[in-house]
Amino acid sequence: MDKNDFSKLTASGRFIPGIYNSCDRWCERCPVTSRCLTFAVTNELGAGRDSLDLQNAAFWQHLAETLQMAADLLRKRAEELGLDLDSVTGEELAEEEKRTEEVRNHECCLMAKRYAEIVEEWFDSGMAEGENAGRAGVGLQEALAVIRWYQHQIYIKLLRAIRSDSEDQTEIVDDIPGDAAAQAKIVLIGIDRSIAAWGMVRKCLRAPDDEVLDLMVRLDRLRRSVEKVFPDARALVRPGFEAIDLDSSFAGGG
Repeated sequence: MDKNDFSKLTASGRFIPGIYNSCDRWCERCPVTSRCLTFAVTNELGAGRDSLDLQNAAFWQHLAETLQMAADLLRKRAEELGLDLDSVTGEELAEEEKRTEEVRNHECCLMAKRYAEIVEEWFDSGMAEGENAGRAGVGLQEALAVIRWYQHQIYIKLLRAIRSDSEDQTEIVDDIPGDAAAQAKIVLIGIDRSIAAWGMVRKCLRAPDDEVLDLMVRLDRLRRSVEKVFPDARALVRPGFEAIDLDSSFAGGG
């Protein structure tokens, strides 16, 4: 894909502006990939093909060309805005690291990180591979896939939400939600789906479930904490998502 192809794609009117900033990146489960520019570009690169070989030299060459195109567009935009991309000072880097550390130590982020660690311990214990797991079938595997998808993403998205909130990136511009609220909503959706998935795991495994209940309680506490920090996140309407029916806990796309 060259610059002209990319420009034609962006000007086609097919895509919802910024939709890729308000999703959970689970393209395989997303009902609105046809409206997503990121998905379209990824498919153009060939990343969506089942037979894709990541070691293929042609693929990496194509990716390198796309990276150069993106770099050129970034530099052009920076010039239009009067930004110097090479002007980062040591003082600015130190301040950036300080802000990053403050975000990591936020109560919600610490809770989310601990949840991810305990989930990893649960999988390492072999509970998902026991005798009952073998008989549980597709339902259990679907639930485990949901848990795995959001296990680390909840923490990562929370870091971004807290950071954006501290930088006051909260306003809606051209119908695109502010980054903090959008990321917080994705976090809450991930928590909701994870709680539902753990409920299914508990039902399928029919085994001592103190650890599962503990994980569900942890998630519920995290949910309440996130809702307290971002009280308007639940009501946020993300273009392309809340306008369609996503009642299922396992429906994709954010």
